[in-house]
Amino acid sequence: MTNLEDRKRAASARAVEFVQPGMRIGLGSGSTARHFVQLLGARVRDGLSVIAVPTSEATRAHAAQLGIPLSTLNETPELDLTVDGADEIAPNLTVIKGGGGALLWEKIVAAASTRMIVVADHTKCVVALGHFPLPIEVVPFGLAATRRAVEAAAAAAGCPGPAVVRHTREGHPFVTDGGHHLLDASLRRIPDPKALASRLAGIPGVVEHGLFIGLVAAAIIAGPEGVRIVEAKDLDH
Repeated sequence: MTNLEDRKRAASARAVEFVQPGMRIGLGSGSTARHFVQLLGARVRDGLSVIAVPTSEATRAHAAQLGIPLSTLNETPELDLTVDGADEIAPNLTVIKGGGGALLWEKIVAAASTRMIVVADHTKCVVALGHFPLPIEVVPFGLAATRRAVEAAAAAAGCPGPAVVRHTREGHPFVTDGGHHLLDASLRRIPDPKALASRLAGIPGVVEHGLFIGLVAAAIIAGPEGVRIVEAKDLDH
């Protein structure tokens, strides 16, 4: 595997092996998850029977184009498996997600699933979370006050840093599929993700944050030497 796209596809190919006939599947968003959707679509065309719930409008459109049968969490509130990417993966399988802006829907789908598998290339593995800016989904009303509260919460959790409003390439505030805005908090290193998550959850105006704690059952990591699987059940807690 000579480049990152090859590795992403290799990790996704292993993830597809976990899909069984009749499963209810959560479809992640982002570049790595896109490979999984493509490969799943090929299996569906070959006769695999599944039903899928996408985590973003972009994933919904892609999956529909590939002929994957789709549902919603209102129609299918319990899922067997979700496969998604990650922006950073810590050794204990706590991850940061939301670089693509779909973190709220991704987390709702993950929480509705019996099992969540993260697929990634080896560059996403870190010793400690935080180098990748933490996405935080917020309501537009009172945004400046919410941003100040987010920065105060991060400082109190031992990881001070600026939180900036995400903008599109055209210079407009980024709007999520749920109609919210995003803050990206540059914290460098998050010493206690659980403590930070708790503080962020207590801020009025914060809808959700990109720390996925206790949700990932396994990570499929593709590197220069091949693909490896890290299972949460095998880790020391």
